[in-house]
Amino acid sequence: MAAGAVESGHGSPLAYGGELTFTVVITCLVAASGGLIFGYDIGISGGVSQMKPFLQAFFPKVLRRMADAKRSQYCIFDSHALTSFTSSLYIAGLVSSFAAGRVTRSLGRRGVMLLGGALFFAGGAMTGAAMNLAMLIVGRMLLGFGVGFTNQATPLYLAEMAPARWRGSLGVAFQFFLALGILIANLVNYGTARLEWGWRLSLGLAGAPAIVIFVGALFLTDTPSSFIMRGKADLARSALLRVRGASANVDAELKDITRAVEASRSSEEGAFRKLFADRQYRPHLTFSVVVPLCHQLSGMMVLTFFSPLVFRIAGFGSNAALMGAVILAAVKFGSLILSTLVIDRYGRKVLVMVGAVIMVVCQVANAWIMGAQAANGPIPRAYGVALLVLTCVQGAGFGMSWAPLIWIIPGEIFPMEIRSAGQSVSVSTTLGLTFLQTQTFLALLCRLKYATFAYYAAWVVALTAFVLVFLPETKGVPLESMGSVWERHWYWKRFVGDGHGRRKPASSPSAST
Repeated sequence: MAAGAVESGHGSPLAYGGELTFTVVITCLVAASGGLIFGYDIGISGGVSQMKPFLQAFFPKVLRRMADAKRSQYCIFDSHALTSFTSSLYIAGLVSSFAAGRVTRSLGRRGVMLLGGALFFAGGAMTGAAMNLAMLIVGRMLLGFGVGFTNQATPLYLAEMAPARWRGSLGVAFQFFLALGILIANLVNYGTARLEWGWRLSLGLAGAPAIVIFVGALFLTDTPSSFIMRGKADLARSALLRVRGASANVDAELKDITRAVEASRSSEEGAFRKLFADRQYRPHLTFSVVVPLCHQLSGMMVLTFFSPLVFRIAGFGSNAALMGAVILAAVKFGSLILSTLVIDRYGRKVLVMVGAVIMVVCQVANAWIMGAQAANGPIPRAYGVALLVLTCVQGAGFGMSWAPLIWIIPGEIFPMEIRSAGQSVSVSTTLGLTFLQTQTFLALLCRLKYATFAYYAAWVVALTAFVLVFLPETKGVPLESMGSVWERHWYWKRFVGDGHGRRKPASSPSAST
């Protein structure tokens, strides 16, 4: 649970006191390092997919297309087998993210992070040693199981450990490490591209971030909420005292956490059914799907996956395309520092609006450059540089908005009784959309060509408008008080409240079956 305040019987916040301690900062940073494994995979797959020794070993048809001068440059990498190499991970991640909710009740959030790190390490070892396509895909699926577990547990861990006042800034740490993983992966690809066995090194080094999260998690305490859910009240108090400091009113916060857990226990078993069927959870279900849609249909995620391939299509050489991917990853990494500084000052919706404007302008400009200049052959150098610059600016807009918000918003909007189920739906939606996007993007690029950029720009406009109208601001709101923001919303109050912005009478645990 976040600290800072809880909702009293009359809806007013009660201060717990305490401060941003060194312990909570270190705890959240170590936990957030789980983003490294997802980021490393995102960054590594696109670069490996254009390495000739890798293509010769597993996808020789793509190499023959690259040598075919008559084939459209947009269609060189249009191969379902090649995209399956990238997308197979996300089917496995989708399955494991649903299972993670149940596993959490037995092992806790820390235990799930340990399991995710171990599975990712095994997957990295198998892909690095792959001798055939089947072994490569199985390894990717093990990586996916690791990603699904850590992506479900880590954002909730951060939301429950961080004080409410700093929850946004500390929550950004997950995306910060994710972006760092992307940057490291692109640097690894650039360094190994000249080696005949470089692709094995790139894929095998996935074990390094897995070791970081596994070893780091060994030294973490579980969250107070997770301890209470497993009947370990003494450990919950110790964990709370450790991260809040001696000046905090630990007993008051622990009492409210215990009350929230007990109130949710009666409906815990039917959490998924309640999320989908109960009217009061309609806004939570909506944004467990809409937030991943905003993230994925911005077009930036598939561009991050396939940026070396897109730069190759735009006329960059192999090494230049890999360096372009490194620059893009570095810009996105830097933009997260900005989002960390402003997210708890200006709020989530301001970042959504600013990021959307930047992304739409850059996508439209890229569509014009690709359409006007690539039609007559390779893009002139000046326009190629402009394309890289615009793509980096687009990446900065994404990096300061939906890149962190995909993890922060779902981690804070769900009430205790559906929190694990809601996060599972959000992560599964994200991974399912990632599978569809990575499986179809190269085919979409082959058919729509430069209009692909305009296609994603249209989605950004439509989804941003929806979010600005229907998502309430959650800046600085304690997790225990989050229900009030829905009850006061002009639209959602008809589902969550009594229709007039007032809280519905709470039913007793014994009455909630």
